[in-house]
Amino acid sequence: MDRRDVRGVRRVSRTEDLVAHLTARIREGVIRPGERLPTESALVSEHGVSRTVVREAVSRLQAAGLVETRHGRGSFVLAQPSSTRFEVGAAGELTAADVLDLLEFRAAAETEAAALAARRRTAAQLADLREAVDAFAAAADNPSAAVHADFRFHLRIALASGNRYFADLLRSFGPGMIVMHRDRLPPDADRFARIAAEHEHVYAAIERQDADAARAAVRVHLSNSRARFQAAQAEP
Repeated sequence: MDRRDVRGVRRVSRTEDLVAHLTARIREGVIRPGERLPTESALVSEHGVSRTVVREAVSRLQAAGLVETRHGRGSFVLAQPSSTRFEVGAAGELTAADVLDLLEFRAAAETEAAALAARRRTAAQLADLREAVDAFAAAADNPSAAVHADFRFHLRIALASGNRYFADLLRSFGPGMIVMHRDRLPPDADRFARIAAEHEHVYAAIERQDADAARAAVRVHLSNSRARFQAAQAEP
């Protein structure tokens, strides 16, 4: 193993150690839901790791549904779902039929969450939703970042609904619920632009507090996601 490989293994090990440490602090209630994680600089200083290790660890906590990063404000611990957990599975573990069933199920839940969000959202929640919309639009060339921004968008709608069960459900699913990364090929520019435009339509309805329009916009978005997935499966 050359030096480059050794450094890579060491970084992965340190990342895993930091993830385990922060996860334990969250599970034990040392860092409670709604509280902010220590800053990047504080974690670097406390654990003697690089900023890259810290960023990778926070990214893993996001993927696990333990924290949510808010632009310009840091990473905050999320309330944990109940012991009942829906396992979506990683890319490749679900059949095409499973993915279509997942979209059908999500449409039933998320359309109503969006309607409630339109009625109940706060100014801060609307700002968080705006950040997720913008982060997705800016990630056209970064599929991983796009998936996580897409998940934040849907999760923040659920949070804005004011009903914790919607948010618990989506956190339980995690980013694995996002269909885009299950396509055989990354979305092309036109397809990505259409997804971004659908997000904007949902956001606009929630911004103007139009519950019926929000419900309809999410239904159109998930229906189009289903059509895009089916088209991608048919591509050679």
